Amino acid sequence: MATNGDLARRLLGAAQEDELIARSLLPVEGVTDVGVGFHTQQAAEKAIKAVLAAQGAEFPFTHNLKQLRDFAKESGIELPSTLDDVEDLTPFAAAERYGSEAPIGLDRDQALTWAAAAVEWARQQIKSQERAEDSGPDTPSLR
Repeated sequence: MATNGDLARRLLGAAQEDELIARSLLPVEGVTDVGVGFHTQQAAEKAIKAVLAAQGAEFPFTHNLKQLRDFAKESGIELPSTLDDVEDLTPFAAAERYGSEAPIGLDRDQALTWAAAAVEWARQQIKSQERAEDSGPDTPSLR
């Protein structure tokens, strides 16, 4: 049976992959903001969910980054200031991918900054949780 730690590490790996894909798409001619926005949104979403999983929180099935931020806060997890306004990526999870009457633009540099910040934050949080688990029986378990 998969543990919370297993799920956290899988989600972190998927977030890292989405960040890499987004960066890889930048020099490709014809790739729109929608493609880059989708993968940066997915990186942030999966990173947040990885931290929630590491803490043992059963997170909601949503692509809405504001809802995930709020859920994390309710679970005692504060997102770092480097992720302020990351919810601006939410439309790229679905709505923008299928076209919208008034497409929104994407600040690609900011989107990649959020993706990288989310992945690094999640990596540090999971590592910290694993160290705590290894240090003694009185710490919350990833299992």
